Amino acid sequence: MKILAIDYGDSRTGLAYCDKSEAIAAPLGTIFEKSPERRFERLLGTIKEQGSELVVVGHPVNMDGSAGERAKICEQLAERLGSESGVRTVLWDERVTTVQAAGILNETNVRGKKRKSVIDAVAATLILESYLDYRRKKGESV
Repeated sequence: MKILAIDYGDSRTGLAYCDKSEAIAAPLGTIFEKSPERRFERLLGTIKEQGSELVVVGHPVNMDGSAGERAKICEQLAERLGSESGVRTVLWDERVTTVQAAGILNETNVRGKKRKSVIDAVAATLILESYLDYRRKKGESV
């Protein structure tokens, strides 16, 4: 199944994808857009361009599992994307993905502007990898 993962942010939104084999998650890029409506339209366009059959939206719940303001924004985004794209959309726990992404970029010595341009796509990739692992364990993958 072609899956698109989204690490949603106010000015940077990271994207990752996998093809029908679901073998590996790969970064797709970062949307740099401060306007929520233009950012949403770009996400809809990406869903269509990629032929996505499922969209996984990172769900930034608090460490205690409660949903703060950011988590609620992502819940609304997932609902609207699903409704307007006609593609099934799920929320996926992303509590530590940005920290993990920063660690990966530290290990590979990615710094400065380059780091800002890729950290969200790396976080989206980690979200998707986690979701794919879940699908494999549940026997839902291809």
